[in-house]
Amino acid sequence: MLAYTYIEQGKFELQERPKPEIKDSRDAIVRVTLSSICSSDLHIKHGSVPRAVPGITVGHEMVGVVEEVGDAVTSVRCGDRVTVNVETFCGECFFCKRGYVNNCIDSNGGWALGCRIDGGQAEYVRVPYADQGLNRIPDTVSDEQALFVGDVLATGFWAARISNISEKDTVLIIGAGPTGICTLLCVMLKKPRRIIVCEKSIERIRFVREHYPQVLVTEPEKCKDFVLQNSDYGGADVVLEVAGSEDTFRLAWDCARPNAVVTVVALYDKPQLLPLPDMYGKNLTFKTGGVDGCDCAEILRLIEAGEIDTTPLITHRFPLHKIEEAYHIFENKLDGVIKIAIENR
Repeated sequence: MLAYTYIEQGKFELQERPKPEIKDSRDAIVRVTLSSICSSDLHIKHGSVPRAVPGITVGHEMVGVVEEVGDAVTSVRCGDRVTVNVETFCGECFFCKRGYVNNCIDSNGGWALGCRIDGGQAEYVRVPYADQGLNRIPDTVSDEQALFVGDVLATGFWAARISNISEKDTVLIIGAGPTGICTLLCVMLKKPRRIIVCEKSIERIRFVREHYPQVLVTEPEKCKDFVLQNSDYGGADVVLEVAGSEDTFRLAWDCARPNAVVTVVALYDKPQLLPLPDMYGKNLTFKTGGVDGCDCAEILRLIEAGEIDTTPLITHRFPLHKIEEAYHIFENKLDGVIKIAIENR
């Protein structure tokens, strides 16, 4: 089968690889019908994910059809259309039982697919712990509607959930890339008083204004003053940092009011400075870490009900054999790209 493979730092390559096989009774084999490229794939390519294993098939955003299941799998069966969770988790350990599935103690717990074990930018993928890692897609939901459920949309949902947003809050979201837009969609479900999006890309600002006209938009250079003008208590009540650039971590806590919540969603290429003397007295609550992607069934229900729609994010489509071209466009942010669907049909 065709599989996009991590060769070494700075190099991915489309290769012929063997079709995966069941290794454990809790595994499933999924025929990938649609996948996507994530910024985390680029982090692997650039060498900023040390745990990534050279030789693995990359990709962790995908939907497909179940082709084969192990004897212990009960939640899905052959022929089911499914979303695939970015995280591998057993569902039984201390952390899984408390919803912290990113910290599952299994040797492949957390983000494994497309990082430490073969992922889904391929024709087939093996999914460990299939009862936890797969969710059946409702018949009325298309592959395109479900494509981002297992990763970027789960991230936005998790971020909004842990941020404890109320209807009285002013919420600042820093970054309007794919994860930022998914976070925005999930924050909108909380119905806060105001939502402000900070973004530097003219094309992404245009996208937000076109699709979400009720949202206020500002640029990084003007962000702090804009937030002060559009908040009630000297800053945003909740800040979600989704951009992960060199200056956005400081911008996040600087734009927060005293006693605010700052949720860090971004994955950074480099360590960030926590300037405690400058922050002293703001009494901020920071919430950080990898997504706990255990809300996929609820997200699919919301999509089926018409309360979440991520299909506008799909700006480009490529067949798997042209994935190199797709990566070039995504990595260089060409042609107004937001998300790319890689088709295996």
